[in-house]
Formats: sequence, C-alpha cells, structure tokens
Amino acid sequence: MLLDEIPDSPAFEIFNLASKKQAAGEKVFSLAIGEPSFDTPLPIVNAAYECMKSGGGHYSSSWGSKELREAIVEKVRRKNRVNASLENVIFITTKLSIYASLLSLASARFEALVPDPGYYYSEPVALAGGKPVRYKLTSDFYLDLDEIESKITSKTRAIIVNTPSNPAGKVFDRKDLRGLLDICLERGIKVISDEAYEDLVYEKKHVSLGSLEASPKGVVSLFSLSKSFAMTGWRAGYVVADRETILRINRFLETAVTCFPPFIQAASAYALRNCERYTVEFREELRRRRAILEEGLSEIPALEGEKVEGAFYGFPRYRARLGSKVVAKRLLNEQNVAVLPGVIFGPSGERRIRISFGSSPETIGEAMRRLKVFFKDAGLNR
Repeated sequence: MLLDEIPDSPAFEIFNLASKKQAAGEKVFSLAIGEPSFDTPLPIVNAAYECMKSGGGHYSSSWGSKELREAIVEKVRRKNRVNASLENVIFITTKLSIYASLLSLASARFEALVPDPGYYYSEPVALAGGKPVRYKLTSDFYLDLDEIESKITSKTRAIIVNTPSNPAGKVFDRKDLRGLLDICLERGIKVISDEAYEDLVYEKKHVSLGSLEASPKGVVSLFSLSKSFAMTGWRAGYVVADRETILRINRFLETAVTCFPPFIQAASAYALRNCERYTVEFREELRRRRAILEEGLSEIPALEGEKVEGAFYGFPRYRARLGSKVVAKRLLNEQNVAVLPGVIFGPSGERRIRISFGSSPETIGEAMRRLKVFFKDAGLNR
C-alpha cells in the first residue's frame, strides 16, 4: 500500500523520547520543536470566539470565506507584491497545502525536486504518487541553479523552494529566485514556493517568488499564519496560484475535508488585517533569542554554525564522526536537551543538528550550557 511506503515523521522519535522523560518527572530543555513559545495574541482568539458565538460552527465554502480571501488578496498585494485576485487564493492548512499543490500538478510517475537539506517534502511527493529528487544547496545553503538544472528531467513537474529556509535559516536572493523562475517557465515546470517563515527575517529582505511574475502563472506560493501570528495549533494558511491550480486544489478539499472551521477563518482574516504589530514584536524577541544561541555556540569549539538570516533555527556542524541521530539521542539521554538530527532533513544535513531558538531565553541559555558540557565530556570537541 502507498501509505506503507511513507515513513513515520523522523522528528517524532525525539519528541516521543522527550515526552517519556517529562512524564517520568525529568525536566527536558527542548530546542527541537518548530514553533515559538509565544501564545496566539488575544485579539485573534477573541475574533474566533465572537464568530463561534455568532453561529460560526457550520459548514462554509471549501475555498474559504469571501472576507478571508479578500484579506488574503489585500495582504499578498500589499506585502508580497503578488498580483493576485480572488480566483488565485484558497484557504488551507500549510502542511496540507504542500501535498495538495503536488497533487494538483501530478501526472503518472512524475518527479519533483526537493531541497537537500530541507523540510520534509519527500513524503508528500511520494504520497501524491511522485518521485522526490533531491537537489543540493550550496555549501552555505543557498540555491545552486546549476545543480537544479542538472536534476531536471522530462518527468519533472515541480521544484520546491523554501525561503526563509528550514532548517538552515537562509534567505534566498532575488537574483537566484529570478534565475530559478526563468528555468521553470522555460520548461513548463511549476515552482512551489514555501514561505511559511516570510515574516521572520532579521537583516535581509524576504522576496516572494510570486512577485517576480506579472500575475500567478509559474509559481504556487504557500503561506502560513503559524509562525507570523503564533497560530501553529490553528492550522491556518493559504495558497496563491494560477486559477487552474487553485481549482484543482479546491476539488481535492471538497473531496477530502469539505471545508475548514469558519471561526478559524474569521480569526485568520482578523490577523491578516489587524495584527502585524504582533509579528514585529515576535520577530524582535526572536532576534534577542538568536543572540543567546549565537553566544552559546561561540563557546562550543565542536560546533560551527552559519549566520541565521531567517526563521528560528541554528544548523551547526560538529566535527565528530558520529551520526547526527546518535548525537541527538545521546544529548537527550545524557543532558536532557532535545535537538533534531540534521540527517532527517536530507543527506547534506548529516553531522549537523537543528537547534530551535523559539523556546524561552532561559531554556535556550541552559540548553546551550548543557550542550557545551556534553561535547566536552563526550570528547567530541575534536
């Protein structure tokens, strides 16, 4: 069966081990989970509550409410410089949107290029009936257009790009994005642009790939409210694409889920129109937490990290010859610090660990102290 070919989420092994320790009464310093410690701002919560009190617990359009879709169009035109209209947008949870977008483009035995290292894109490609083909990023984790071109075949239907990137925390330049789009337009390949961390950029400027087109054509843009508004549990996001792709995604939603809760849609519309100040506050707090991470890493000779430009992950390399899964498990067992092994993001992530600085400053500080002890006591500083 197809689902038998899809492995369990590689991150959940660490999450489950950490949960067992916590259930046994141990304190775990988690830098593993991909969410900030912030709560959803109360005005957003209230918007959902008011909708529920007003009868917003019934079926709604599979596209998303007109109010929400208008808020999405306003936002992407103003902020992302994407020339979209109502027919170009649909509300959908961001993780599901990866699968739905691939399904909308799928053909028999298709291929999709996925970044290495990168988020868990291979599984939804396989679930959509395709073959994931990894393309390596440069040594400092930017786009390598020659590498991408070398992996394109007659079966390639999509190339997935993620900026700001998870796990490497890089923000791709306009020139490279323009080059990628030109390659794809020339060959009739869609670019699926995952921009879940668009608002968490520290020094550089985020460029939406869709802004490089006059109107949606070659780019399928995926956006999320999870990180921008601390709404990870709400499962709120949206896709911006050409009309035919959106129609196919809608056909999938009608069949698979019917619609999403109206109160979540009302809260999302309110967030997009009224709550950007919270996003700014979150970004500045994460900037402070990034400094704690950087200071901690500077005191650990075994770890070498690149500058984090966006998102909230460090992705340092270590020198020891142990696999990253072994290092992550030992770190959890010996120091009660949870990080993710770099290899779960692709072969290029081996001998790296992903460290989230979304946790509280106190948790980050203590975890970094324990990391220093771990690498010293385990003899991994060489």
